Amino acid sequence: MTRERTENSWEQHAKWWQDGFTEGADEEYEEQIIPLAKDLLVGYKKILDVGTGEGQISRTLFESGAETVIGIDPTCNQIVEANKRGGGPSYLRGKSEQLPFDESSFDAAVACLVFEHIEAMDSAIGEIARILKPNAKFLFFLNHPLVQTPGSGWIDDQILDPPEKYWRIGPYLTEVMEMEEVDNGVFLPFVHRPLSRYVNALSDAGLIIKSMHEPSPPEGFLKRAAQFGDAALIPRLLLIEAERVAQ
Repeated sequence: MTRERTENSWEQHAKWWQDGFTEGADEEYEEQIIPLAKDLLVGYKKILDVGTGEGQISRTLFESGAETVIGIDPTCNQIVEANKRGGGPSYLRGKSEQLPFDESSFDAAVACLVFEHIEAMDSAIGEIARILKPNAKFLFFLNHPLVQTPGSGWIDDQILDPPEKYWRIGPYLTEVMEMEEVDNGVFLPFVHRPLSRYVNALSDAGLIIKSMHEPSPPEGFLKRAAQFGDAALIPRLLLIEAERVAQ
């Protein structure tokens, strides 16, 4: 898979993302992700939002009292829309593995459902560690590797007696990048990695994990997934709070 193809896919489908996941359109962002980012980054003054998209996390953090919020994203169509929506943050077009900032520039950084799309994951985490001040926080949201694993999904097994509905996990330990059809005609790049890859990359970059969260899906999603009785027991979100090692 070429870098050009993956970048073009995000440019092509930017509006699909904006329409389906921002300004209240997605219950997981509204009920869970945005409130978590707001609560866990309150009090931080200068924050970098890596993979900001059209800026909804950046706007939330600025409205919550951060003095400076900068959102960076490689997709031109996202940055154009972020600037249109405004709200206080500054927005730049750029890559996570080549951040255009000085060392120790930020009090905190956040990446929200970004790294499952980044092929150069180790370099990107290293860059985030570089631009953070000592003891600064990195808030790291991921689609949970259990649900990101290729071949995973709900199974409604009517052959068993009694029938069962359960979550099947595919080849979890295999790291793979694929173009996935997330909606009709919408193909986007996804990288599946086992959790250990992320944990070890953070550690290698000097980012120490302080806490990890696996929240149950929010009520809005569970109402949509009512046909799956155990949906509340399968985490869709993984949230890691890490801290830059003091130098």
